[in-house]
Amino acid sequence: MAPTTSTQATFWIPSMLRVYCGGAAELVIPGGTVGAALDELERRFDSLHRNIRDETGAVRRHVNIFVNSDNIRDRDGLGTRLEPGDTVTILPSVSGG
Repeated sequence: MAPTTSTQATFWIPSMLRVYCGGAAELVIPGGTVGAALDELERRFDSLHRNIRDETGAVRRHVNIFVNSDNIRDRDGLGTRLEPGDTVTILPSVSGG
């Protein structure tokens, strides 16, 4: 079954980014691909989106996005297809000393 624009995925939002989406831990976002879902996320929560993608639309270097357990960088990047029931995890890198 090919994904459509009506496909919805659950986005898990880490605590450090929840301030940009009204405190929500999870968001249900439609989109047939990760890129399309992030475009919708931009329409709904522009400030959250700016912390995930840069001005060119690329995922920021320090941010990893997983569809279920697969990093999109190991799949088709922003073209990674989403299926109903998929979970998308946004995981910013954490560093410290």
